[in-house]
Amino acid sequence: MKRILFFHFVFCFSILAAMGQTFDNLPTPGEEKVIDNTPDSIAKALMSRPKPGSTRQGTNPVLFLIGNSTMRNGTLGNGNNGQWGWGYFFNKYFDGRKISVENQALGGMSTRTFYTDLWPAVREVLMPGDWVIVSIGHNDHADFFDAKRARGVIDGVDPDTMIVGFNQRKQVNDTVYSYGTYLRKYISEIRAKGANPILMSLTPRDAYDQKGKIVRKPQTQWAAYIAAIEGVPFVDLNEISGAKIDQFSRWKEQYHFFGDHIHTSAFGAELNARSAAEGIFYSVNPQLKPLQAMMLNVPLQAYGQKREKGKPMVFITGDSTVRNNDKDPDGMWGWGSQAGLIFDADKIVWENVAMAGRSTKTYLREGRWEKVYNALQPGDFVLLQFGHNDICPINDKKGRGVIPGTADTCHVYQMEADGSYEVAYSFGWYLRKFIDDCREKGATPILLSLTPRNEWPNGKIERRNNTYGKWYREVVEQTGVGFVDVHNISADFLDKKFASKDGTKSKQKASKYFNHDHTHTSLLGAQMNARSVAKGLRDIQSPLAKYLKAK
Repeated sequence: MKRILFFHFVFCFSILAAMGQTFDNLPTPGEEKVIDNTPDSIAKALMSRPKPGSTRQGTNPVLFLIGNSTMRNGTLGNGNNGQWGWGYFFNKYFDGRKISVENQALGGMSTRTFYTDLWPAVREVLMPGDWVIVSIGHNDHADFFDAKRARGVIDGVDPDTMIVGFNQRKQVNDTVYSYGTYLRKYISEIRAKGANPILMSLTPRDAYDQKGKIVRKPQTQWAAYIAAIEGVPFVDLNEISGAKIDQFSRWKEQYHFFGDHIHTSAFGAELNARSAAEGIFYSVNPQLKPLQAMMLNVPLQAYGQKREKGKPMVFITGDSTVRNNDKDPDGMWGWGSQAGLIFDADKIVWENVAMAGRSTKTYLREGRWEKVYNALQPGDFVLLQFGHNDICPINDKKGRGVIPGTADTCHVYQMEADGSYEVAYSFGWYLRKFIDDCREKGATPILLSLTPRNEWPNGKIERRNNTYGKWYREVVEQTGVGFVDVHNISADFLDKKFASKDGTKSKQKASKYFNHDHTHTSLLGAQMNARSVAKGLRDIQSPLAKYLKAK
């Protein structure tokens, strides 16, 4: 056995560069100060983490998650610092009637400190049939015996390597083993309780190699080796998520992290949670079959069920001005219901996937945009028309509002509806995300300005060119996206018909194009806006124009 006596080690750490996103100067909501938990804050952390085994329902098994801040971030783990761990989102992939997912991860932990400080309480409640995912290692390359954390381990998998020294944090003599040895300890003790271990590689970090690919962590090979030697299922989370991120633009890759190069935003955490679930669900390892039988929601959800071979699709996104009840001849209609007036069904297939009441933020939050994104194929088109609901309160019960403008900015808000925390971005940021996602999939995004309202200041229809109009044009300048100015095309049409010195009379005359209020359109108004879309596509010589019906 090799024994190395440790007296003094000094490790140099690189300073993480600031991300491209900027933040406003509003105070972060909530009284809870968010910290990256380390053993010196363990008492506070233990009060916020679930008591090991407390989520068990009857005799159902529990899936325990063992990790660090990339799995569970902050003291409360609820995103109130804008950072999320993927364990928070993992339970949506499992049937809660059959198994509970218990996130026992804690920020700042290494394989070693989790094993010594937290693992005994988890190990004690393990029962036959339980599952344990071990995905930890981001903090392992650190000081061995320092006064603050003392969390470092020896690189590699050598079972005979150890370091002996005085642990200043614990004020005791201590022995440190290799990364692989700690993994073996977890595996042995999980199996001793009749439970099922799963080794999982680490989440990717915001770093590229010389080939322009996301760096793969060396712990991946070490964990894969131990899994093979011990006969344990292995999920290469680092590779599954890394391969996805490799397809992203650099801008998109960066917003999957928040505040630094390791910790993830909600986008990054959800991506890693899905990757972890896919790694289990699609594994051919027979040991995982019982767990796979308890999983849900793993296959991707997508629009595009109407797709016809040989034809591109155009997805129409937006709010109630695009899709409304669209049934009663005297009711409210969105122009997307009239797409058949302008598109040639022999050449293209369209799907109106807009939803009433949605803003850019809620369309994204509810998973509707994900279904568009998952459906996109090269050659498709996406019409993006949002705005009517975006400049609403940001954190009220509907939570539709976004930050006005187009800056690359964001802020954490506490939502009134359920007390949860959410990062809101600017109106332009959401539009840029949709545009970037379309281009990633080989589809063509086309930005549409919002439909005009039946308001007639000074006898001419209201123009919102100093707010939304300005922001649309800024996004066009930033991205080069095709832009159809539906707002002004329809407004020009209405002005030509109804403008007068008496705004009240103009509004009354134009009311046949609207229904219920000054925003929602009648069938006639929906048809007008659809024709404005067609006119705008022709005016800018959009590639989508060739799929329009002849005039």
